[in-house]
Amino acid sequence: MKLSQAIVAAVMCATAAWAQTKQREKTGVAAQAEISSSALNVSRADLEKHGIEADWRMYNGDYTGRRYSSLTQVTRENAHTLVPQWVFHSRNAGILEVTPVVFSGVMYVTGSNDAYALDATTGKTLWHHTRPVTQGLIDDASGHINRGVAVLGTRIYMETDNAHLICLDARSGNQIWDVPYAFDNRNYGATSAPMAIKDKILVGTSGGDDGVRGFVAAFDAQTGKEVWRFWTVPEPRQPGSETWPSDDKYKNAWKNGGGTTWMPGTFDPDLNTIYWTTSNPSPDFDGTARLGDNLYTASVLALNPDTGKLKWHFQFTPHDVNDYDATETPVLVTMTFKGEPRKLLLQANRNGFMYVLDRTTGKYIQSKQFALTQNWAKGIDENGRPIRTDLQPSKEGTRMCPSYAGGTNWYSPTWNEVTHLFYFLSLDDCSIFKTETQEFEEGKTYYSTGAAHMPDENARKFLMAYDPVKNDFVWIQPQAGTGRSAGGVMSTASGIVAYGDDSEEFEVIDARTGDPLYHFNMGQPAHASPMSYAVNGRQYFAIAAGNDLFTFALPAGRR
Repeated sequence: MKLSQAIVAAVMCATAAWAQTKQREKTGVAAQAEISSSALNVSRADLEKHGIEADWRMYNGDYTGRRYSSLTQVTRENAHTLVPQWVFHSRNAGILEVTPVVFSGVMYVTGSNDAYALDATTGKTLWHHTRPVTQGLIDDASGHINRGVAVLGTRIYMETDNAHLICLDARSGNQIWDVPYAFDNRNYGATSAPMAIKDKILVGTSGGDDGVRGFVAAFDAQTGKEVWRFWTVPEPRQPGSETWPSDDKYKNAWKNGGGTTWMPGTFDPDLNTIYWTTSNPSPDFDGTARLGDNLYTASVLALNPDTGKLKWHFQFTPHDVNDYDATETPVLVTMTFKGEPRKLLLQANRNGFMYVLDRTTGKYIQSKQFALTQNWAKGIDENGRPIRTDLQPSKEGTRMCPSYAGGTNWYSPTWNEVTHLFYFLSLDDCSIFKTETQEFEEGKTYYSTGAAHMPDENARKFLMAYDPVKNDFVWIQPQAGTGRSAGGVMSTASGIVAYGDDSEEFEVIDARTGDPLYHFNMGQPAHASPMSYAVNGRQYFAIAAGNDLFTFALPAGRR
């Protein structure tokens, strides 16, 4: 067939396909094929399996947040032969920060308010649910970011930019219900992925820099009815309210106190406990408007998934004035620790310190500074409370480290069960923090006032391997780049770590040494964390960069 004939044929096929799908688009779904019901029916038992094999079941792979895959097809010996497989391009408003979810060879991806079902081996679109982005949002919500879906039964669930929880049929993309869950303040948004736990769907909210009051909420997976809601900033006379002002001038500070929950939590089914982290208090940089520790901001919360009741909390940064959110993944590790079996919670915190907690009780065990440049705290005391220096944001500006972007951030860490090491990307950077009291106003941010990068200092990224038994770093690998990437890491049982590096590349390294094994330049910064899955015995990696999702595997026949 001549080229001109091929073009005409392609146009005719596209026109016919357009006519067939136009009716479906009226209901928000552009579908090319429905997924058979036998191919997808995710049970509670499926979600509670320990470890990740062929299916990547949720944002972090499984409930532990370890992002550790038991797949071993790609090894230290053959990783250099990886090749790109297919690329999916999203034309949505925001860049992709999604981690895909894969079940039975079907991949679910989100971009802004849209959801896609893809053939995980080819990238072919099976269906596409489209929803317009919301106008008039501010700050993070105005970027229309979405980090992925939760799956339960034959349904998928996603948050929208204006804090709605929507339920879709996972086989067709048809919408089943739509529930708004943030009210009374239009500064709310949502940028996260929900979690399916037991028979409930859990969601959080963004807007901690904009004067909202944070919460975690649970909804019935079948009906969308709210089951419980835990407010991260207590109202007067509730436990924790004594850490907020009670004077006449600032007695209502709690109403706009921040503490949002803009990243997914983790879950221990044996302890029946959810671990959800919270953001900075609001306003960000003016601590005079909210004197006190400001519970439960910059904390990890241990919640009962049936009732939403608080079991315990640990606050990493009391009275935070540097935007040191604690929303980094709380990773659940069970191991022999200093001679005895322990259920631990590990977190590399935005304030520049690595923490190890007992996840049964919330008791502080140890910490280790990882931020190479740090001047806001002299250290951590025996109870896990920071020993502050005298530095504070000021009207003239104060140089403080880590920067407002943190010593690390929301991009994922990983725990490897073979090496017993915790891997994460750190940022070495400082900011000039300025403050000036401002009144809260709906529709505007509430930073009071802001932070700026040091013009004569270069930010640097490092990949770090932390040993909790030694409470030290086994190796630290400097990254080439400007320090502005947001790609996370994952690891596998074959002894490799995969991540989005700081120079626009998907990279694979040796988990024991940090030595590079493979890299591929994606031509755009990674703002998402990688994952791995298998279909028909073939292992794949996937990671988003810019508006594209890239996949990689060994060459066909070389497994």
